[in-house]
Amino acid sequence: MIAFDLQCSQGHIFEGWFASNESFEDQKLSGLVECPYCSDTMVIRIMPAVSVKKSAQRTDRAPGELDYGRLALEVMEYIRTNFEDVGPRFTSEALKIHYGVAEKRNIRGSATSEEEKVLTQEGVEFFKVPFPKKEDKTSN
Repeated sequence: MIAFDLQCSQGHIFEGWFASNESFEDQKLSGLVECPYCSDTMVIRIMPAVSVKKSAQRTDRAPGELDYGRLALEVMEYIRTNFEDVGPRFTSEALKIHYGVAEKRNIRGSATSEEEKVLTQEGVEFFKVPFPKKEDKTSN
């Protein structure tokens, strides 16, 4: 798959994924490539923005621009502080809370994809937040 930066005749810029350049051209000629904002089918490929890595961290943000890295760290810290870590017992604890066997509380932990299916089938609401794996500090 190849990702192309595209622009419609109205100036909207968006990304499209195609099997090949030929696939993009075929779909474009057939009118299958359209702008997700205005449905315009007059679409062209544009050069992607070039990224130049700076040694200094960027601090000059436009007003209202989010620092997604900092935001992710704040979310992780909030979860660590306000949710009980039940580790691999997440599924059993979530089910106990769901059925009133255990007191309601904020929990976090891990679950396999099969356990997630069970939670979904039982009507337990949950969401996944990716956390980096803890490093084993004793191995250094």
